[in-house]
Amino acid sequence: MPQQAWSKKRERQYEHIKSGAKKKGTSEDRAEEIAARTVNKNRARSGESRQKSRTSVKDMSPQRRGGKRSGNRQGPGGPTRDQLYNEAKKRNIKGRSKMTKKELASALGR
Repeated sequence: MPQQAWSKKRERQYEHIKSGAKKKGTSEDRAEEIAARTVNKNRARSGESRQKSRTSVKDMSPQRRGGKRSGNRQGPGGPTRDQLYNEAKKRNIKGRSKMTKKELASALGR
């Protein structure tokens, strides 16, 4: 643990995040950095730290941000036409090559 001021809960949280990052193939140093930053941001958001940045308090939580990043990396406009086409190809939807993005989404039930 990098900090002595962390509570037992934060120490458990740090270890959990660190082990999860290492399971995904992240290096030891990077896993420690990710875990420490996440725990410190959570401490700032909950008022446990003396100093806090505006982004730590007003931005979304690290857990929510990570959840938004997971999946197949769809941007603000949803999946691309190519992503929809590939899914339609997997499902063997007829006429997919002539469909627009909107038609593909409809055929896939989105």
